[in-house]
Amino acid sequence: MSTQKQTDFERIAKAISYIADNFKMQPTLEQLAGQAGLSPFHFQRLFTKWAGTSPKKFTQYLSLEYAKKIVREDKTSLLKVARQTGLSGSSRLHDLFVTIEGMTPGEYKNGGVDLDIHYTFANNLFGRVLIASTLKGVCYLAFADSQTKALRELRDLFPRARLHNKNDAHQKMIINAFKHWGRKSTRIKLHLKGTDFQLRVWKALLTIPPGKLSTYGAIAERIDQPQASRAVGSAVGQNPVSLLIPCHRVIRSTGVFGQYHWGSARKTAMIGWEATRAQSKSVNK
Repeated sequence: MSTQKQTDFERIAKAISYIADNFKMQPTLEQLAGQAGLSPFHFQRLFTKWAGTSPKKFTQYLSLEYAKKIVREDKTSLLKVARQTGLSGSSRLHDLFVTIEGMTPGEYKNGGVDLDIHYTFANNLFGRVLIASTLKGVCYLAFADSQTKALRELRDLFPRARLHNKNDAHQKMIINAFKHWGRKSTRIKLHLKGTDFQLRVWKALLTIPPGKLSTYGAIAERIDQPQASRAVGSAVGQNPVSLLIPCHRVIRSTGVFGQYHWGSARKTAMIGWEATRAQSKSVNK
């Protein structure tokens, strides 16, 4: 993905932050353009190119009432999805088919000793990312606004692994998926370090379709742990593969989007972008 698209997101992110903070006031095109440092004409054109819809329509997707409506829909379908195959191994995400394999107890406990991990940096629609993988699949995908910080967090997760700055087949598959995000089917294998509880939560996240939202309480019910909302929140926050496992689709029961490890503006952008695509597909059916 080109550097220009990365620049586009960085310019739009300020406007998205402003939308998230002021959507109740329905900010004008002039106000949003001012946040991006552009004229209204150029901002409208840039925003529509990036988001696939107008700033006004995008703002509607970020409203509190819209979020509450989507959460209510999630609750009504809760019993139907509680036993979906996504909880036992694989599920559809965007046009990705994601399979999760947990690391062995030994790999989990010893910090990745004798584990070779390849890593590379790449751009996607929402910013620069660090992608890391083992022979079995992608083990880490995080936004890398700071490459140094992103590498340090990877090292903290696997303190005894051997890291190699090398592009492999798993990473190339992810990068190719970025180029066709939401338009072309790709099979992705994940090799994740997590407890049994965390893996159950992450697999449940895969059952949330693009353009939809869920809550920590609803996820707790899906894994038959209705009293574990707080623990679910912790597991969601420890998701090691952003985008691929959609932790950004989990919000508070009040409809407020809440925080995100890689910035609330980015979470808001991802939710709005996916809502736009989902609505577009629905209209075109």
